[in-house]
Amino acid sequence: MPEGPELHLASLYVNSMCAGVVFTGPVRKSDVSKSPDVPFTSEAYYITASSRGKEVKLALTPMKHDEPKRQVKPGQTERPVNIVFRFGMSGYFRFTREDELPKHAHLRFYSKEKPCRVLSFVDARRFGSWQPDGTWQPDRGPCVMFEYKSFRENVVSHLSDRAFDRPICEVLLNQKYFNGIGNYLRAEILFRSVLEGLESEDLWEKENALKNKIGETKRKGRAKKKGVKHEVGDLLRLCHTVPLEVVKLGGKGYDPEKRDNSDFEAWLQCYYVDGMKSVRDHNGRTIWFRGDPGPMAPKNSKSPNIKKRVKQEDDHDYTVKKKVSRSRSESTVRKKAIKREGVTKTPKKEKDAHLTEARIKKTNGGGGGSRK
Repeated sequence: MPEGPELHLASLYVNSMCAGVVFTGPVRKSDVSKSPDVPFTSEAYYITASSRGKEVKLALTPMKHDEPKRQVKPGQTERPVNIVFRFGMSGYFRFTREDELPKHAHLRFYSKEKPCRVLSFVDARRFGSWQPDGTWQPDRGPCVMFEYKSFRENVVSHLSDRAFDRPICEVLLNQKYFNGIGNYLRAEILFRSVLEGLESEDLWEKENALKNKIGETKRKGRAKKKGVKHEVGDLLRLCHTVPLEVVKLGGKGYDPEKRDNSDFEAWLQCYYVDGMKSVRDHNGRTIWFRGDPGPMAPKNSKSPNIKKRVKQEDDHDYTVKKKVSRSRSESTVRKKAIKREGVTKTPKKEKDAHLTEARIKKTNGGGGGSRK
Protein backbone atom coordinates (compact mmCIF):
# COMPACT_ATOMS: atom_id res chain seq x y z
CA MET A 1 0.00 0.00 0.00
CA PRO A 2 1.44 3.43 -0.93
CA GLU A 3 2.52 5.42 2.12
CA GLY A 4 3.80 8.97 2.60
CA PRO A 5 7.09 8.51 0.69
CA GLU A 6 5.34 6.93 -2.31
CA LEU A 7 2.77 9.73 -2.56
CA HIS A 8 5.50 12.35 -2.35
CA LEU A 9 7.42 10.55 -5.10
CA ALA A 10 4.22 10.47 -7.15
CA SER A 11 3.96 14.27 -6.91
CA LEU A 12 7.59 14.62 -7.97
CA TYR A 13 6.91 12.31 -10.91
CA VAL A 14 3.97 14.43 -12.11
CA ASN A 15 5.95 17.65 -11.82
CA SER A 16 8.88 16.16 -13.68
CA MET A 17 6.92 14.56 -16.53
CA CYS A 18 4.37 17.37 -16.99
CA ALA A 19 6.70 20.36 -16.74
CA GLY A 20 5.98 22.64 -19.71
CA VAL A 21 3.32 20.28 -21.14
CA VAL A 22 0.05 21.95 -22.17
CA PHE A 23 -3.11 19.91 -21.56
CA THR A 24 -6.47 20.47 -23.21
CA GLY A 25 -10.13 19.47 -23.17
CA PRO A 26 -12.13 17.78 -20.41
CA VAL A 27 -10.84 15.46 -17.71
CA ARG A 28 -12.09 11.99 -18.60
CA LYS A 29 -13.14 9.30 -16.14
CA SER A 30 -13.42 5.56 -16.80
CA ASP A 31 -16.89 4.02 -16.95
CA VAL A 32 -16.23 1.65 -14.05
CA SER A 33 -14.94 4.22 -11.55
CA LYS A 34 -17.29 5.23 -8.74
CA SER A 35 -15.36 8.39 -7.93
CA PRO A 36 -16.96 11.71 -8.94
CA ASP A 37 -16.66 13.36 -12.34
CA VAL A 38 -14.29 16.31 -12.59
CA PRO A 39 -16.29 19.29 -13.93
CA PHE A 40 -13.35 20.92 -15.66
CA THR A 41 -12.53 21.62 -19.28
CA SER A 42 -10.13 24.15 -20.75
CA GLU A 43 -8.60 24.86 -24.12
CA ALA A 44 -5.13 24.97 -22.55
CA TYR A 45 -3.97 24.33 -18.99
CA TYR A 46 -0.99 23.17 -16.92
CA ILE A 47 -0.80 20.48 -14.23
CA THR A 48 1.33 20.66 -11.08
CA ALA A 49 1.33 18.38 -8.03
CA SER A 50 2.01 18.56 -4.30
CA SER A 51 1.76 16.04 -1.46
CA ARG A 52 0.91 16.02 2.23
CA GLY A 53 1.13 12.75 4.13
CA LYS A 54 -1.08 10.22 2.35
CA GLU A 55 -2.65 12.69 -0.07
CA VAL A 56 -1.62 14.18 -3.43
CA LYS A 57 -3.12 17.35 -4.89
CA LEU A 58 -3.16 18.10 -8.63
CA ALA A 59 -3.62 21.76 -9.54
CA LEU A 60 -5.16 22.35 -12.99
CA THR A 61 -4.32 25.93 -14.00
CA PRO A 62 -5.72 27.41 -17.27
CA MET A 63 -3.18 29.36 -19.30
CA LYS A 64 -3.38 33.14 -19.18
CA HIS A 65 -3.97 34.90 -22.47
CA ASP A 66 -2.81 38.30 -23.59
CA GLU A 67 -6.27 39.20 -24.85
CA PRO A 68 -7.92 41.15 -21.97
CA LYS A 69 -11.52 40.54 -23.04
CA ARG A 70 -11.16 37.08 -24.49
CA GLN A 71 -14.43 35.18 -24.21
CA VAL A 72 -14.49 31.75 -22.61
CA LYS A 73 -16.13 29.06 -24.71
CA PRO A 74 -19.32 27.45 -23.31
CA GLY A 75 -18.57 24.60 -20.92
CA GLN A 76 -14.99 25.72 -20.30
CA THR A 77 -13.53 27.35 -17.22
CA GLU A 78 -10.76 29.83 -16.60
CA ARG A 79 -10.48 29.26 -12.87
CA PRO A 80 -7.92 26.84 -11.37
CA VAL A 81 -9.23 23.52 -10.01
CA ASN A 82 -7.59 21.34 -7.38
CA ILE A 83 -8.12 17.57 -7.28
CA VAL A 84 -7.07 15.72 -4.11
CA PHE A 85 -6.13 12.04 -4.55
CA ARG A 86 -5.91 9.21 -2.04
CA PHE A 87 -4.13 6.21 -3.48
CA GLY A 88 -5.83 3.36 -1.62
CA MET A 89 -4.01 0.04 -2.04
CA SER A 90 -2.54 0.37 -5.52
CA GLY A 91 -2.86 3.90 -6.95
CA TYR A 92 -0.15 5.71 -8.91
CA PHE A 93 0.30 8.14 -11.83
CA ARG A 94 1.54 7.25 -15.29
CA PHE A 95 2.38 9.51 -18.25
CA THR A 96 2.17 7.67 -21.59
CA ARG A 97 1.19 8.06 -25.22
CA GLU A 98 -2.52 7.81 -25.91
CA ASP A 99 -2.10 4.42 -27.61
CA GLU A 100 -0.27 3.07 -24.53
CA LEU A 101 -2.90 3.78 -21.89
CA PRO A 102 -2.58 1.48 -18.85
CA LYS A 103 -5.42 -1.00 -18.37
CA HIS A 104 -6.73 0.53 -15.14
CA ALA A 105 -6.43 4.24 -16.02
CA HIS A 106 -9.49 5.64 -14.20
CA LEU A 107 -8.85 9.39 -14.56
CA ARG A 108 -7.11 10.84 -17.61
CA PHE A 109 -5.70 14.23 -18.62
CA TYR A 110 -4.92 14.70 -22.35
CA SER A 111 -2.11 16.86 -23.70
CA LYS A 112 -2.54 19.30 -26.58
CA GLU A 113 0.47 18.00 -28.49
CA LYS A 114 0.56 15.51 -31.37
CA PRO A 115 0.91 12.65 -30.88
CA CYS A 116 -1.18 13.12 -27.77
CA ARG A 117 0.12 12.02 -24.38
CA VAL A 118 -1.99 11.22 -21.33
CA LEU A 119 -1.43 11.60 -17.59
CA SER A 120 -3.43 8.78 -15.96
CA PHE A 121 -4.34 7.91 -12.41
CA VAL A 122 -3.98 4.12 -12.42
CA ASP A 123 -5.62 1.99 -9.73
CA ALA A 124 -6.06 -1.73 -10.39
CA ARG A 125 -7.89 -2.47 -7.11
CA ARG A 126 -10.01 0.71 -7.19
CA PHE A 127 -9.65 1.52 -3.48
CA GLY A 128 -8.22 4.93 -4.37
CA SER A 129 -10.33 8.05 -4.77
CA TRP A 130 -10.23 11.69 -5.83
CA GLN A 131 -12.16 14.81 -4.85
CA PRO A 132 -12.64 17.73 -7.30
CA ASP A 133 -12.25 21.16 -5.70
CA GLY A 134 -10.81 19.23 -2.79
CA THR A 135 -8.64 20.29 0.10
CA TRP A 136 -6.39 18.39 2.48
CA GLN A 137 -8.59 16.33 4.80
CA PRO A 138 -9.01 18.34 8.02
CA ASP A 139 -8.94 15.23 10.23
CA ARG A 140 -5.42 14.35 9.04
CA GLY A 141 -2.51 15.75 11.01
CA PRO A 142 0.57 17.54 9.67
CA CYS A 143 2.83 15.60 7.32
CA VAL A 144 5.52 13.67 9.20
CA MET A 145 8.07 14.42 6.47
CA PHE A 146 7.61 18.07 5.50
CA GLU A 147 5.75 19.58 8.46
CA TYR A 148 7.88 18.09 11.19
CA LYS A 149 7.60 20.90 13.71
CA SER A 150 3.80 21.05 13.44
CA PHE A 151 3.62 17.25 13.49
CA ARG A 152 5.60 17.04 16.71
CA GLU A 153 3.62 19.81 18.40
CA ASN A 154 0.36 18.13 17.38
CA VAL A 155 1.39 14.86 19.02
CA VAL A 156 2.81 16.35 22.21
CA SER A 157 -0.17 18.66 22.76
CA HIS A 158 -2.64 15.75 22.54
CA LEU A 159 -0.94 13.15 24.74
CA SER A 160 -4.03 13.03 26.95
CA ASP A 161 -6.10 11.83 23.99
CA ARG A 162 -7.43 8.29 24.44
CA ALA A 163 -5.84 7.37 21.12
CA PHE A 164 -2.48 7.18 22.90
CA ASP A 165 -3.79 4.54 25.33
CA ARG A 166 -3.62 1.98 22.54
CA PRO A 167 -0.57 -0.15 21.65
CA ILE A 168 2.16 1.93 20.08
CA CYS A 169 1.99 0.02 16.78
CA GLU A 170 -1.68 1.01 16.41
CA VAL A 171 -1.07 4.61 17.46
CA LEU A 172 1.43 5.04 14.62
CA LEU A 173 -1.28 4.27 12.04
CA ASN A 174 -3.57 7.01 13.36
CA GLN A 175 -3.48 9.58 10.54
CA LYS A 176 -4.82 12.27 12.86
CA TYR A 177 -1.37 12.36 14.42
CA PHE A 178 0.93 10.39 12.09
CA ASN A 179 -0.11 11.46 8.60
CA GLY A 180 1.95 9.45 6.11
CA ILE A 181 2.87 6.47 8.31
CA GLY A 182 1.65 3.07 7.11
CA ASN A 183 2.29 -0.60 7.75
CA TYR A 184 5.87 -1.00 6.57
CA LEU A 185 6.97 2.34 8.03
CA ARG A 186 5.61 1.61 11.51
CA ALA A 187 7.50 -1.69 11.61
CA GLU A 188 10.77 -0.04 10.58
CA ILE A 189 10.33 2.93 12.92
CA LEU A 190 9.60 0.79 15.97
CA PHE A 191 12.41 -1.61 15.17
CA ARG A 192 14.93 1.21 14.79
CA SER A 193 13.79 2.82 18.03
CA VAL A 194 14.75 -0.43 19.80
CA LEU A 195 11.14 -1.05 20.72
CA GLU A 196 9.96 -4.62 20.62
CA GLY A 197 6.46 -5.97 20.65
CA LEU A 198 3.25 -4.00 20.82
CA GLU A 199 3.49 -2.16 24.15
CA SER A 200 3.26 1.61 24.40
CA GLU A 201 5.22 1.75 27.69
CA ASP A 202 3.92 5.29 28.39
CA LEU A 203 6.23 6.73 25.74
CA TRP A 204 4.21 9.90 25.46
CA GLU A 205 4.42 11.20 29.04
CA LYS A 206 6.72 14.16 28.37
CA GLU A 207 8.36 15.43 25.23
CA ASN A 208 11.73 15.95 26.90
CA ALA A 209 11.69 12.42 28.26
CA LEU A 210 10.92 10.76 24.94
CA LYS A 211 14.49 10.17 23.86
CA ASN A 212 15.67 8.71 27.16
CA LYS A 213 12.52 6.68 27.66
CA ILE A 214 12.72 5.08 24.26
CA GLY A 215 16.37 4.30 24.74
CA GLU A 216 15.58 2.46 27.96
CA THR A 217 12.54 0.57 26.73
CA LYS A 218 13.09 -3.16 26.34
CA ARG A 219 16.88 -2.87 26.41
CA LYS A 220 17.33 -4.60 29.76
CA GLY A 221 18.39 -8.19 29.53
CA ARG A 222 19.32 -8.02 25.86
CA ALA A 223 22.91 -8.54 24.83
CA LYS A 224 24.12 -6.21 22.09
CA LYS A 225 25.28 -7.98 18.98
CA LYS A 226 28.90 -7.39 18.17
CA GLY A 227 29.44 -4.97 15.30
CA VAL A 228 25.78 -3.88 15.20
CA LYS A 229 25.03 -0.23 15.84
CA HIS A 230 21.59 0.21 17.40
CA GLU A 231 19.81 3.30 16.22
CA VAL A 232 18.41 4.59 19.49
CA GLY A 233 16.72 7.93 19.21
CA ASP A 234 13.63 10.00 19.54
CA LEU A 235 10.63 8.05 18.22
CA LEU A 236 8.99 11.16 16.82
CA ARG A 237 12.17 12.12 15.00
CA LEU A 238 12.35 8.62 13.51
CA CYS A 239 8.80 9.14 12.21
CA HIS A 240 10.31 12.04 10.26
CA THR A 241 13.69 10.65 9.17
CA VAL A 242 12.78 7.05 8.24
CA PRO A 243 10.22 8.05 5.55
CA LEU A 244 12.78 10.49 4.12
CA GLU A 245 15.23 7.60 3.78
CA VAL A 246 12.69 5.87 1.54
CA VAL A 247 12.27 9.02 -0.55
CA LYS A 248 16.04 9.03 -1.17
CA LEU A 249 15.84 5.38 -2.25
CA GLY A 250 13.25 6.22 -4.88
CA GLY A 251 10.26 4.66 -3.14
CA LYS A 252 8.86 1.20 -2.66
CA GLY A 253 8.43 0.27 -6.29
CA TYR A 254 5.38 2.45 -6.90
CA ASP A 255 7.33 4.68 -9.28
CA PRO A 256 5.94 3.42 -12.61
CA GLU A 257 9.25 4.04 -14.37
CA LYS A 258 11.28 2.04 -11.85
CA ARG A 259 10.39 -1.63 -11.43
CA ASP A 260 13.54 -2.74 -9.61
CA ASN A 261 12.70 -3.02 -5.92
CA SER A 262 16.01 -4.49 -4.73
CA ASP A 263 17.28 -1.28 -3.06
CA PHE A 264 14.16 -1.01 -0.94
CA GLU A 265 14.28 -4.68 0.08
CA ALA A 266 17.92 -4.28 1.10
CA TRP A 267 16.96 -1.22 3.16
CA LEU A 268 14.31 -3.07 5.18
CA GLN A 269 15.41 -4.26 8.63
CA CYS A 270 12.13 -5.63 10.01
CA TYR A 271 9.18 -5.63 7.62
CA TYR A 272 8.92 -9.04 5.91
CA VAL A 273 12.50 -9.79 6.99
CA ASP A 274 13.43 -13.41 7.79
CA GLY A 275 13.68 -14.06 11.52
CA MET A 276 11.12 -11.41 12.48
CA LYS A 277 7.78 -12.23 14.06
CA SER A 278 4.36 -11.08 12.90
CA VAL A 279 0.92 -10.88 14.49
CA ARG A 280 -2.35 -9.14 13.70
CA ASP A 281 -3.13 -6.06 15.79
CA HIS A 282 -6.60 -5.16 17.11
CA ASN A 283 -7.50 -3.70 13.71
CA GLY A 284 -6.51 -6.84 11.81
CA ARG A 285 -3.33 -5.29 10.36
CA THR A 286 -0.15 -7.35 10.40
CA ILE A 287 2.66 -5.91 12.53
CA TRP A 288 6.25 -7.12 12.20
CA PHE A 289 8.53 -7.07 15.25
CA ARG A 290 11.24 -8.85 17.20
CA GLY A 291 10.90 -10.25 20.70
CA ASP A 292 7.80 -10.78 22.82
CA PRO A 293 4.56 -9.08 21.70
CA GLY A 294 3.80 -8.03 25.28
CA PRO A 295 0.59 -7.89 27.34
CA MET A 296 -1.16 -5.43 25.02
CA ALA A 297 -1.21 -7.89 22.15
CA PRO A 298 -4.70 -9.11 21.12
CA LYS A 299 -5.79 -12.25 22.93
CA ASN A 300 -5.71 -15.48 20.90
CA SER A 301 -4.04 -13.60 18.07
CA LYS A 302 -2.16 -15.89 15.73
CA SER A 303 0.60 -15.09 13.32
CA PRO A 304 -0.96 -14.76 9.86
CA ASN A 305 0.10 -16.99 6.99
CA ILE A 306 2.55 -14.73 5.20
CA LYS A 307 3.19 -15.32 1.53
CA LYS A 308 6.72 -14.73 0.37
CA ARG A 309 7.12 -11.37 -1.30
CA VAL A 310 7.20 -11.56 -5.10
CA LYS A 311 9.59 -9.34 -7.00
CA GLN A 312 7.98 -6.32 -8.58
CA GLU A 313 9.05 -7.22 -12.11
CA ASP A 314 7.24 -10.57 -11.84
CA ASP A 315 3.97 -8.77 -11.13
CA HIS A 316 4.13 -7.16 -14.57
CA ASP A 317 5.27 -10.18 -16.58
CA TYR A 318 2.35 -12.50 -17.18
CA THR A 319 3.94 -14.55 -19.97
CA VAL A 320 5.96 -16.78 -17.64
CA LYS A 321 3.03 -17.24 -15.29
CA LYS A 322 0.78 -18.30 -18.16
CA LYS A 323 3.38 -20.82 -19.35
CA VAL A 324 3.68 -22.29 -15.86
CA SER A 325 -0.09 -22.42 -15.49
CA ARG A 326 -0.45 -24.09 -18.89
CA SER A 327 2.25 -26.69 -18.13
CA ARG A 328 0.61 -27.49 -14.78
CA SER A 329 -2.79 -27.96 -16.40
CA GLU A 330 -1.30 -30.17 -19.13
CA SER A 331 0.47 -32.35 -16.57
CA THR A 332 -2.79 -32.65 -14.62
CA VAL A 333 -4.62 -33.78 -17.76
CA ARG A 334 -1.92 -36.35 -18.50
CA LYS A 335 -2.11 -37.72 -14.96
CA LYS A 336 -5.88 -38.08 -15.21
CA ALA A 337 -5.56 -39.83 -18.57
CA ILE A 338 -3.03 -42.30 -17.15
CA LYS A 339 -5.31 -42.95 -14.20
CA ARG A 340 -8.23 -43.66 -16.51
CA GLU A 341 -6.10 -46.09 -18.56
CA GLY A 342 -5.16 -47.97 -15.43
CA VAL A 343 -8.82 -48.65 -14.56
CA THR A 344 -10.33 -51.57 -16.55
CA LYS A 345 -14.04 -51.21 -17.05
CA THR A 346 -16.29 -54.24 -17.49
CA PRO A 347 -18.10 -54.19 -20.86
CA LYS A 348 -21.85 -53.65 -20.59
CA LYS A 349 -22.83 -56.92 -22.40
CA GLU A 350 -20.55 -58.98 -20.17
CA LYS A 351 -21.91 -57.21 -17.11
CA ASP A 352 -25.52 -57.95 -18.14
CA ALA A 353 -24.63 -61.62 -18.72
CA HIS A 354 -23.21 -61.94 -15.23
CA LEU A 355 -26.36 -60.40 -13.72
CA THR A 356 -28.63 -62.79 -15.66
CA GLU A 357 -26.60 -65.82 -14.56
CA ALA A 358 -26.78 -64.70 -10.96
CA ARG A 359 -30.58 -64.36 -11.12
CA ILE A 360 -30.93 -67.90 -12.63
CA LYS A 361 -28.80 -69.44 -9.89
CA LYS A 362 -30.81 -67.67 -7.24
CA THR A 363 -34.11 -68.86 -8.76
CA ASN A 364 -32.96 -72.48 -9.05
CA GLY A 365 -31.61 -72.47 -5.54
CA GLY A 366 -34.90 -71.14 -4.17
CA GLY A 367 -36.95 -73.75 -6.16
CA GLY A 368 -34.86 -76.69 -4.94
CA GLY A 369 -35.29 -75.60 -1.34
CA SER A 370 -39.08 -75.47 -1.59
CA ARG A 371 -39.35 -78.99 -3.14
CA LYS A 372 -37.46 -80.50 -0.26
